[in-house]
Amino acid sequence: MIEAWWNDTLIARSDDTVVVEGNHYFPADAVDASLLKPSDTTSVCPWKGISHYYSLAVGDAENRDAAWYYPDPKPDAESIRGRIAFWKGVKIG
Repeated sequence: MIEAWWNDTLIARSDDTVVVEGNHYFPADAVDASLLKPSDTTSVCPWKGISHYYSLAVGDAENRDAAWYYPDPKPDAESIRGRIAFWKGVKIG
């Protein structure tokens, strides 16, 4: 079982992650959606497409743009559709 933790809080847990470029992409339904805040941030990956971000909100703490996903990935990245990955201090293990 792979877990994602930030600020002593479990963010996600699944035994069905997809690893791409060293990042675990969790199924969206394995992530605690109550901790996600939509962000206007986007970025572009040449082979995955346009990523969108969430900030994490745990108690009074916020980790801006600490989660990302590809709502419409390019064909070579179809395996990460409907999945969310983390960075910026989120511990995966």
